[in-house]
Amino acid sequence: MASMSISSFFVLLLVRTASAQLSSTFYDKTCPKALSTIQSAVKSAVSKEARMGASLLRLHFHDCFVNGCDASVLLDDTANFTGEKTAGPNNNSLRGFDVVDTIKSQVENVCPGVVSCADILAVAARDSVVALGGPAWTVQLGRRDATTASLSTANSDIPAPTLSLSGLISAFSNKGLSTSEMVALSGAHTIGQARCTSFRTRLYNENNINASFAASLKNSCPSSGGDNNLSPLDVTTPNAFDNAYFKNLQLQKGLLHSDQQLFSNGSTDSQVNTYSSGLATFRSDFGDAMVKMGNISPLTGSSGQIRKNCRKVN
Repeated sequence: MASMSISSFFVLLLVRTASAQLSSTFYDKTCPKALSTIQSAVKSAVSKEARMGASLLRLHFHDCFVNGCDASVLLDDTANFTGEKTAGPNNNSLRGFDVVDTIKSQVENVCPGVVSCADILAVAARDSVVALGGPAWTVQLGRRDATTASLSTANSDIPAPTLSLSGLISAFSNKGLSTSEMVALSGAHTIGQARCTSFRTRLYNENNINASFAASLKNSCPSSGGDNNLSPLDVTTPNAFDNAYFKNLQLQKGLLHSDQQLFSNGSTDSQVNTYSSGLATFRSDFGDAMVKMGNISPLTGSSGQIRKNCRKVN
């Protein structure tokens, strides 16, 4: 303990206290059909569009990195309230809000006013991963919903695709997540897509990128224009939750600058190698890291509320 800074200790204390308050059996008596209702809605959404699995997973991540896992990311702007949806990392990029609305209405039909939007995001993230062939984990429950949001924190704390390895390590460390947990969570990029504007600079200015991979990307991401054209984060198996993302990094086929930073002669190369050859290890570590991320500063007990509509406070 002597070597741990005071601030690190309190972050750890926060995470531990929070996780002690959450419970996997939280809705067993008050809403026993909650988990099965969420699962079937997610399965339906992902079967219609595989990309939605990645979108729902990302919503939970972008929620947790801004003042904790409190569903603040879902709040719409109003005349006298600014939410997080127009923040740089979220604007014209986050999606799946309509699917969350559908899940919420189905859960409300089963048990009104019981299940929080924050818990729906946490469960939907897990169910999305499972629907795409990834690992399951036990989601801790009992979060409540925020009545406020922070545009400035969304702009400052959500890791940018331009970050260096040290920047990524710091961004995750600030949330109580270790470097190894950061690498495991980055494996979420084995599904989903990114906009041309997120990787254009890497594509046209960096050398640590596979030449044929770069050439194919330039077809859909010109040096100017086409900002919203999409490319898969994992070019090999874009709709399967596997470890191909890490194999791609070894071949310099990381789409984002921040992706390739994980395998660029740095401290995380060995972990990328481990996950590339060990799918089971990645699956296990990813699940553990998701539980830890889901425990970032949740509102519990009398804090927050159970929103009737995930887009606005009661």
